[in-house]
Amino acid sequence: MIKTSLTKKEILFMWNDSLLVFLLMFPLLGAALVFFLPFSYVRSTALSVSLINFIASLFLWIQFDHSTPQFQFVTKITWLPISNLHIYMGIDGISLFFVILSTFLVPICILVGWVSIQTYVREYVIAFLILESCMIAVFCMLDLLLFYVFFESVLIPMFLIIGIWGSRERKIRAAYQFFLYTLFGSVLMLLAIILIYFQTGTTDLQVLYTTSFSEKRQILLWLAFFASFAVKVPMVPVHIWLPEAHVEAPTSGSVILAGVLLKLGTYGFLRFSIPMFPEASLYFTPLIYTMSIIAVIYASLTTIRQIDLKKVIAYSSVAHMAFVTIGLFSLNVQGIEGSILLMLSHGLVSSALFLCVGCLYDRHKTRLIPYYGACVHTMPIFSVIFLFFTLGNLSLPGTSSFVGEFLILVGAFQNNTLITTLAATGMVLGAAYSLWLYNRVVFGNFKPNFINVYSDCNRREVFMFLPLIIAVLWMGIYPEVFLDPMHCSVANVIQHGNFN
Repeated sequence: MIKTSLTKKEILFMWNDSLLVFLLMFPLLGAALVFFLPFSYVRSTALSVSLINFIASLFLWIQFDHSTPQFQFVTKITWLPISNLHIYMGIDGISLFFVILSTFLVPICILVGWVSIQTYVREYVIAFLILESCMIAVFCMLDLLLFYVFFESVLIPMFLIIGIWGSRERKIRAAYQFFLYTLFGSVLMLLAIILIYFQTGTTDLQVLYTTSFSEKRQILLWLAFFASFAVKVPMVPVHIWLPEAHVEAPTSGSVILAGVLLKLGTYGFLRFSIPMFPEASLYFTPLIYTMSIIAVIYASLTTIRQIDLKKVIAYSSVAHMAFVTIGLFSLNVQGIEGSILLMLSHGLVSSALFLCVGCLYDRHKTRLIPYYGACVHTMPIFSVIFLFFTLGNLSLPGTSSFVGEFLILVGAFQNNTLITTLAATGMVLGAAYSLWLYNRVVFGNFKPNFINVYSDCNRREVFMFLPLIIAVLWMGIYPEVFLDPMHCSVANVIQHGNFN
């Protein structure tokens, strides 16, 4: 008898097997659809596509097996048969939440530009949908060469977003600075990938995890990868492009840049540098610690003296990402899991703070702090929301950042008490610049000559902030939901590198 129907188990297996392909391709199909639609349907269609993709990404979390460190939802598609190269995708507990974070922030970015973006609207939403596919691909690729391809392809839509829809005259310079800094840093990584391919005959990540390199070659390859990832983080002293890019980018560009793109460097350290080159990672841990401590203290002190709202948050991002690198190279479970949580938390809190700056800029057309004061009288709802995310930025207990930073300090303390003590000063300085910023904007003297009585946050803006508030509280109050899926994967990385 010919079987004419599929069982529920077979349907579920087919869905799981093609879920990553769907998440990768659906935004591209949405971008193609938006290109041909009438203008009146452009924004709503793009928002619908991004929301459907976010809902689909939640099935990764729902169906994820916490008990195994193996890659799941694996899909393998032949790409270049001659070179034995495949589009090889899968996720584990490390990459799971970064995929969800990417799909979570794109609908918010489209909502941000609903009113403020009035030129080239069709191209604007297409750029974000293409960017979403590229970001998902980066976190899913299990082939080193294809990871590099998508790692660099992220630059193109982001370059256009800054250069076309930026808010000031220096936007072209900022776009080129962003592009060239990150591209030049990645050239060495490409050479390292070619060297790995000629030595091993493959770029399959799972095969490379079982391949051992000599100590000298590990050091050479680690430095090549470090040149690329350090610029993306960014680590001091290659951080100059970040404040410039944030200041010139539109609000949505700053949201996706802080929320996801800064995580590509630290994700690269965790996915490639640490498990593939464990001896080199141990060898260069003092260098990472030194650079990170300098970044925490220098960036925090620099933040306090800024007068541009976006530069304050941009420099605070440098300090927070330096905290992440300290946790990653503590090379223990607490430090690495704390780093992943802090990356996710920073993606939520920093994105929300840029949204707050966008709300102010849309009303008053300036980001200079001296022009602001007493916003609590004209924008009370905004002031409450801004307070919540300010407290999240300074790692108040009960918010997501506290859990991540606490675990990082616990992990770092097991290796070096001096580094932990110096890193903890970043939390004190973080409270200083966060409360200083909030006080200057929300309280202080009322400036009637500049800030008149404006309307508070509208319904669209409240709907942008609400999911971010829920996520920050959820992660801060009950982090075990987020920690459970990553336990096995993180333990596997540590065991693979013999870091115990």
